[in-house]
This record gives sequence, C-alpha cells and structure tokens, in this order.
Amino acid sequence: MDDLLRVLVEPLVHHKEDIHITPVEGDNAVILELRVHPEDMGRVIGKGGKRAQAIRAILKAKGNHEGERILLDIVD
Repeated sequence: MDDLLRVLVEPLVHHKEDIHITPVEGDNAVILELRVHPEDMGRVIGKGGKRAQAIRAILKAKGNHEGERILLDIVD
C-alpha cells in the first residue's frame, strides 16, 4: 500500500526525496502517515482538501479490494 501512496503523491510534489510514509498498525486498520516537505503540503492536500480526499478514496478502494481498512494521515 505504501507503493501505491508513493505513486499517487510523487507527481504532486517538487521535493520527492522528502516523501516519508510510515505504516502504523491499529486495532482494525492500517494508518499510513504521510510526511512531505512543508512547501509541498498544499499541493498534496489540494484546494479545499479535494486532493487529499481523492487519495484517501483510492486507498480505501484498494484496501477494500484486499480486505484491509486503510486510513491516511497527512502529518505536518
């Protein structure tokens, strides 16, 4: 799932080397913590959070397909 998130985020950011994805195992879900360069934060979140919602929807669909619950947390 980390690879899918990286593929979705890389085209959006200018500082590709500053993409850090940390999977955290929860009780009934996997939480993917995404950290990007501060300048790229707005590009990942998008206007009104639309891009972040779209990324979350894709991860949720992929997780449902694999029988997992995936959550995305974009960390400052």
